[in-house]
Amino acid sequence: MKTVAAVMILAVANSAAIPALATSNESDRIHWKQVPQAQVKLDDKTPLAWNVYQPDKKDKKKYASLILVLLGRRYLMLDTKAKRVYEVTPTDLRAQGKEFESDDLALRSSLIPTSEWSSRDVGPAKLIRVTLGDYGRVLRVSLPHPPDLRPFY
Repeated sequence: MKTVAAVMILAVANSAAIPALATSNESDRIHWKQVPQAQVKLDDKTPLAWNVYQPDKKDKKKYASLILVLLGRRYLMLDTKAKRVYEVTPTDLRAQGKEFESDDLALRSSLIPTSEWSSRDVGPAKLIRVTLGDYGRVLRVSLPHPPDLRPFY
């Protein structure tokens, strides 16, 4: 009788641990949302196909320095804190409508050489400027600041 009770307790404990493991793996994923008012320039010219994504609000605290940029058919992840650029393969991104979900994209094997990093506040936006070593071109990304709605509360 004691062994049946012990087996039942272990089965209940294991079934409770399985969802906890699934949520821990799910919390390591980054949910990328499109930034509608962002702007991208490559050597002061707007690329034909481009887009900018940032982590969702729930991921923003942990991944605040990351930006995902689409240039034509190429995805680049910019880490503004570490001042690094990583090439991202489209297979690393899982599309969810206009948004994406991914695991950590910072892999040393996909690191792109860069130089001349600058990041500054230009009024209503943050301007990030970096020279890509493989293109030999200057990438400029302008991210709008969220509006300050504190006076209305």
